[in-house]
Amino acid sequence: QVQLVESGGGLVQAGGSLRLSCTASGFTLKYYTIGWFRHAQGKEREGVSCIRSIDANTYYADSVKGRFTISRDSAKNTVYLQMNSLKPEDTAVYYCAAGVPPVVPLSQSGMDYWGKGTLVTVSS
Repeated sequence: QVQLVESGGGLVQAGGSLRLSCTASGFTLKYYTIGWFRHAQGKEREGVSCIRSIDANTYYADSVKGRFTISRDSAKNTVYLQMNSLKPEDTAVYYCAAGVPPVVPLSQSGMDYWGKGTLVTVSS
């Protein structure tokens, strides 16, 4: 059964850090482009970061560049999103998704599998 499971969300104060994990079962992550997306209340879901399967190139939304880092551990079939210097505006449900390449970086279209999300709340 194909499944993506996110974990690592929680409540953190502004300036703090969290590391989100996205673990796959039923397929091998390294052959897919993996994206992190977030959906804040009252806003559209947006792309945050992604890592390409072919060359492991990484991409970031301007709003998180320099603060967030995406990485992949193929042995654990897991992709991580390290989030530092968190801001209240980072509060959202964070989803990971997997798409068969080619996938436009940070685009939701082309993503084949989605997790159920993990809530990140940043207090001021």
